Amino acid sequence: MKAIRLTALTLLAVPAAALAASGAEREGNGFLVILFLAFGALIIVFQLIPGLVLFGSMLKGLFTRSDPENSSAEGNGNNAV
Repeated sequence: MKAIRLTALTLLAVPAAALAASGAEREGNGFLVILFLAFGALIIVFQLIPGLVLFGSMLKGLFTRSDPENSSAEGNGNNAV
């Protein structure tokens, strides 16, 4: 019975020490990782610029007053000749 316990304890203790390694000796991020993150940031920026332009146009349309004389004659499309 002692031999089984000792074997089970050894089989559980040895892999635990290997899995608990800190990994402090790793080099860090490689060039391709940095390139991939920069590419993702460029995609976000290039999607943000048209979104901000569209948002500004929406705010401009909401807060500017339209001329009531021109909007009724040109906007309905029922121009009889």
